[in-house]
Amino acid sequence: MLSKSARGFTLIEMVVAIVILGVGLSGLLLTFTTVSKNNADPIISKQMLAVAEEIMEEIALKPYTPASNTAPAACARDTYNDVSDYNGYATTGKICDLEGTTIANLNGYSLSVSVAVSALSGIAASKKITVTVSKDSSSFT
Repeated sequence: MLSKSARGFTLIEMVVAIVILGVGLSGLLLTFTTVSKNNADPIISKQMLAVAEEIMEEIALKPYTPASNTAPAACARDTYNDVSDYNGYATTGKICDLEGTTIANLNGYSLSVSVAVSALSGIAASKKITVTVSKDSSSFT
């Protein structure tokens, strides 16, 4: 005959345990759902990063000293010959290559660039380049 201490769980104890586990798991799943819903699509994030890095590298390879140039057509940047030329450059709903050709796979993305001159003792010492790429409600700066 078994002793009273070794007889196992009662039906009520099992139901209570299942209810507690169910509430805990549903709270955990709700957290994962909320987090994944509020995160941007990883592919969109990678595309925004790639576009921002590409334009930042293009700008950084230009000379610091301003030089005269002709105004580009549409969203072309082929006549930009110094860093300051990119200040105010922006596209809406499209990303263009250097010659101004729209990249079809990047339709819906927008780009804006600002170049701010920082002064040190009244002398232009550096330029801060800010590139912002966005798509829908996601953006990367």
